[in-house]
Amino acid sequence: MKQRLSWLAAGIVMGGMVFGFTGCKPPTPAQTSPETAQTNATPAPAQPAAPLDPATLGSVSGTVHFAGKAPERIRIDMSQDPVCSMMGGDNFAEQYVVHDGKLANVYLYIKSGPPAAMSAPATSVAPVVLDQIGCKYVPHVIAIMRGGSIEFRNSDGTMHNIHTIPAAGTNKEIDISEGPKGAPEVKSFPQPEIMMPVRCNNHPWMNAFINVSATPFFAVTDGNGHFEIKGLPAGTYILAAVHEKMGEQTMTVTVKPHATEAANFTFSIKK
Repeated sequence: MKQRLSWLAAGIVMGGMVFGFTGCKPPTPAQTSPETAQTNATPAPAQPAAPLDPATLGSVSGTVHFAGKAPERIRIDMSQDPVCSMMGGDNFAEQYVVHDGKLANVYLYIKSGPPAAMSAPATSVAPVVLDQIGCKYVPHVIAIMRGGSIEFRNSDGTMHNIHTIPAAGTNKEIDISEGPKGAPEVKSFPQPEIMMPVRCNNHPWMNAFINVSATPFFAVTDGNGHFEIKGLPAGTYILAAVHEKMGEQTMTVTVKPHATEAANFTFSIKK
C-alpha cells in the first residue's frame, strides 16, 4: 500500500512539473493573438517623396560681399611637423577669405519654404570629399544633405587626424586617425547641423567645417563669393547665409518657374 502511494505521489509531482514547463513556453505562431501580431509587425517603410515637376523649378543665385577692410590672413607656422614644413608653399588661416570684397566659405541653405522643397529627396548619393593636403583640410567648408556621407582622405605623407565636434543631440562625434596617404574613411551624418567644427589632434592649426542640410538645396560660396542653388520648387523661402566667425543672416526670396532670383548678402565685422 505504501509503495502504491509513493508511486501516486511521484506521478502527481511529475505531472505538476510537466504542466509548469508547458506553461512557461512562449506561444507558438499559431497561438499568437491578432493584437500581438499587429504590435510586433515591422512598420511599413515611409513613402518616397514625389519627384519634383521640372516645369515648376527655379533657382537662387547671388554673391556674398564683405564690407570694410578684411583682416590680414595669418601665416601658419607648421615647423612642429617636418613633413608639413617641407611641403613647400605657405599656409594661411582661412577664417576670412576675401577677394575684391567678395567672401568665400559662406554656407547658404534653405531655412524654410514650400513643403515640396522641404521634403525633397537627395539629388546625389555620392560622398563629398574632405581631403588633407599640405597639412590643411581642403575644402575649408563643405556641405551635404542629412543622411549623406563624407569621404575623409589623407593625401599627405604624414599622419593626420579627423576629429568632429558636433552639437549636443545631433550627429555622432568622429575621432579617427589616417596614416600617410592611407585608406579613406567614409562616415554618414543623419542630422541637420550648421558649421560643425573639424579639428586635427596632431596639427592644432588644421580646421574645417561641415554643414548638414535638411534639404538638397544648399551651397558654399566660391573664391569669388558666388553661389547658386538650383532646382527649387516655385514659392517663397527663407534663405540663410552663415559664416564661421560672423554668424548667420537671412532674407526672404520668391522663386518663380524657369527664373533665377537674385540674393546678395553683405557681412562685416562688428566692432
